[in-house]
Amino acid sequence: MHTIGERLPGWARAWTPRRLLAAAAVAVLVLVVAISCGGGAGSRADVPVQADGPDAGVAGVRAPSEESGGTLRVVAGEIDSLDPQRSYLPGVWNLMRLYVRTLVTYSPQPGATGELVPDLATDLGSTPDGGRTWTFTLREGVRFEDGRPITAQDVKYGIARSFASDVVVGGPTYVVDLLDDPANPYPGPYSTAEDDPQLVSVETPDDRTVVFRLRTPTPDFPYVMALPSSSPVPAEADTRGDYGRDPVSSGPYAVTSIDPETGVVLDRNPQWDPATDDVRTALPDQVVVRTGLSGLERDQALLAGSADIDVSGAGVQQATTARIADDEQLRDRVDDVTTGALRLLALPTDVAPFDDPACRAAVAAAIDRAAVQELLGGAGDAVRTSQLWPRALRGGPEEPDPAPDAAAAREALAACGRPDGFSTVLAVADAQTSLDVAQGIAGQLAAVGIQAEIRALPATSFYATDVGSPDSVRDNGYGIVLVTWTADFPTPGSFLVPLVDGRSVQPVGNTNYARLTDPEVTALVDAALAAPDPEAARAGWREVATAARATSAYVPLAETRVQLVAGQRLRNGVVMQPYGGYDVATAGVR
Repeated sequence: MHTIGERLPGWARAWTPRRLLAAAAVAVLVLVVAISCGGGAGSRADVPVQADGPDAGVAGVRAPSEESGGTLRVVAGEIDSLDPQRSYLPGVWNLMRLYVRTLVTYSPQPGATGELVPDLATDLGSTPDGGRTWTFTLREGVRFEDGRPITAQDVKYGIARSFASDVVVGGPTYVVDLLDDPANPYPGPYSTAEDDPQLVSVETPDDRTVVFRLRTPTPDFPYVMALPSSSPVPAEADTRGDYGRDPVSSGPYAVTSIDPETGVVLDRNPQWDPATDDVRTALPDQVVVRTGLSGLERDQALLAGSADIDVSGAGVQQATTARIADDEQLRDRVDDVTTGALRLLALPTDVAPFDDPACRAAVAAAIDRAAVQELLGGAGDAVRTSQLWPRALRGGPEEPDPAPDAAAAREALAACGRPDGFSTVLAVADAQTSLDVAQGIAGQLAAVGIQAEIRALPATSFYATDVGSPDSVRDNGYGIVLVTWTADFPTPGSFLVPLVDGRSVQPVGNTNYARLTDPEVTALVDAALAAPDPEAARAGWREVATAARATSAYVPLAETRVQLVAGQRLRNGVVMQPYGGYDVATAGVR
């Protein structure tokens, strides 16, 4: 290594031999991916293909194996941050399962990946008061990569970092919303002012106990604790805004090399004890992540055998979908996944004439979901739906899949005093697929006398300040808004409350796009939140979804569907539904 080191540029000469080897591993993957993306037809003949048939990893395990060793080769798009408190990309959250542990996390069991299991904690937490107070107890024997035991204080410190919004930016802020005092906000752990308030809502009575006192009862709080932003961070290793350059591992792998051009390398963390971890199998000896690839480059790497997993969560591109359709062997490597992202129309109840439920019902009756599905790329890219309920969540309302009903639409128009129809504005993000759908919707509405002027708004500000601002929507007369909605957590409450609870309306970044403030719906939300057990809660949320749909304030259209292609060597391929990709925590290559 000494001889090689003398030839290195100055910025790399201080690297340890371990880091030099890690960087070399990334360089090899870059070369292989570059070659595979440069051309060539078909799969590499020298790589045995592991394929158990279509959808083998959705409810089961694709190519099961318990053999350890080898290098798992991962491809990704842009990575926003490797700092667990700063990332807000599900694909990166999936990657973080390798080096970040949380109190609870998503199950690795096939078909149940949307459910939580204990991770650093001994259980899923306990609450004596309906979700306002939560207590977690840490397992014994869990350690950081430097060998120091992970304590309750480390969990609190990691959570405290999210409050420093001027330093730790970009990540989720659920903990801030649930734990901060608006009258005396906590500034985070970096402020040194003498009169700074403390984070008193998080208590650590001893090294293994964490108690959270929330501002409002939150039955879904364990899902907040499953976010990487709720992971422990050792204060002595916190480099503030630069922490993502060398995050301290609490999982089976540690980040050993990061390069913006070539990617990321993770090697085994010798301080990880598998006896304390029921989630991660940690089969590969090393994980190499090639970042910054386009969708087509990622697809080509998977098809050519130079990558095993794509963690972007975007699925394959349309050009690859066409290739899969013509290749039976490729179809055997595909898992078809609905993502939970719903396309829907919001009809703001404070914009005339949609302050009248009958006028909203006229729009709902005129919609042809089959036609919308085709505009979204067909059945391979979207599944039509008429319910405010993602398909992956069990226990939803029955799906009627209604066809357009022009007679019912005209009857509703007469009931709202507009027998000849009316004019309105259809607001849409300025993206080609959305514009195509908007054109199709406008044509369907015109057939019953509703004239919708399409207003394309900048995609960068669409959700934040355009349709996310009630004043903007009302002042501009946006009577119909085409949006895509998905929840951060795979629970009915997480999906429904921001959309339909009148108390969720916000002046900026509003997600109750229809400004639905129906008292019946609000009462049903409260009943679901107060349900005594999970099954009763699910039944309660089903009533919420049914009542909200009956207002016609939202018209569900279709749910996004993606196709995941397993790499030729991938073993233990389990679709991690919350992250829209294969679970890296259980994947192997032997």
